[in-house]
Amino acid sequence: MADDCFGHPRLAAIYDPLDPDRSDLDAYLRIVEEAGARQVLDIGCGTGVFALLLADRGIEVVGIDPAQASVDIARAKPGSERVRWICGDATALPPLQVDLATMTANVAQAIVDPHTWQKTLRGAYHALRPGGYLVFETRDPARRAWEEWSREKSYRVTQIPGVGSVESWVQLIEVSWPLVTFRWTYVFAVDGQVLTSDSTLRFRDREEVETDLVGHGYVVEDVRDAPDRPGKEFVFLARRP
Repeated sequence: MADDCFGHPRLAAIYDPLDPDRSDLDAYLRIVEEAGARQVLDIGCGTGVFALLLADRGIEVVGIDPAQASVDIARAKPGSERVRWICGDATALPPLQVDLATMTANVAQAIVDPHTWQKTLRGAYHALRPGGYLVFETRDPARRAWEEWSREKSYRVTQIPGVGSVESWVQLIEVSWPLVTFRWTYVFAVDGQVLTSDSTLRFRDREEVETDLVGHGYVVEDVRDAPDRPGKEFVFLARRP
């Protein structure tokens, strides 16, 4: 089930304006170019930002996400007809043969159930052509990112066209290792509505992720730093032989 920040229609509609800086995707665009990929599967595509960036470059894209509200936002964007949108997850994909599959941002960590995680890796593997790549990021647990998740450090007021002023902030709810739960709160000035969205991320260290990938037949070609967040995340490039 998708978190409310992706699955609630009112929250999905403000997701992009609240997070307009997607320079984190630049590294993925470079990897797509580096791999010479012409067909890409975007797992956890959300509101379609990355999928549409790829489509703009003439790449054939399949975007899949379990949050119907986010997929609806993606489908309403200019150029969306160039992407094949699927509401679902990578555990039950249609037959595909893509050059590269991605899980950008927090997607890999949002798959908290170990069984679902294994099925996701398996699903992505079968969607790749031989020689294709799975590319995703995950935070380095040693950096303890959750210690920065507080109202004091995250509070902001955003003016959104057609919506008005929205207050938002995040608060840490629980650390039950390896799971970390936090809550986003949104206050809409136009009518005073307060909405919250609870999310849980699973923190996996590098060795655990590499073991999982190898166990599903991948060859781990590289583990990189995230250029926009140096020292904070691992970016995995895993190849289907």
